[in-house]
Amino acid sequence: METAFQRDSLDNQILSALMQEARTPFAELAKRFGVSAGTIHVRVEKMKQAGIITGAQITVNPKALGYDVCCFIGINLKSAGDYPAAIAKLNALEEVVEAYYTTGNYSVFVKVMCQSIDGLQHVLINRIQSIDEIQSTETLISLQNPIVRAVKP
Repeated sequence: METAFQRDSLDNQILSALMQEARTPFAELAKRFGVSAGTIHVRVEKMKQAGIITGAQITVNPKALGYDVCCFIGINLKSAGDYPAAIAKLNALEEVVEAYYTTGNYSVFVKVMCQSIDGLQHVLINRIQSIDEIQSTETLISLQNPIVRAVKP
């Protein structure tokens, strides 16, 4: 459950350090910031309770796993009421790695990762465009991802 929480500079320093390397021991952070390991632990727990820290994860290089094609697909639904069913069906597709409910030209915008253009064509034609709730799609293939960063605390 999220609670009201006011971050201070120490909280921001802890967040920045953990965002760079989530496995940094609390004792190391304590030494770096001139506080006790207990203080780091308490601060991290409070940020978890406030919903600021929601987990720690390992990032992988999709290309190293054979996923060479990244694309974004703008999706127009047949009607606004089709959103829940469409999202449930998109969520079942492992190639869909992100989805956003948006304003503007598309109802939904998804990020799709595939191992090849042939794989993308199969996913697009046989899996995404066959979803009954989807009226139309527009696909944008990513050539490069030159900027990747998290928000600053």
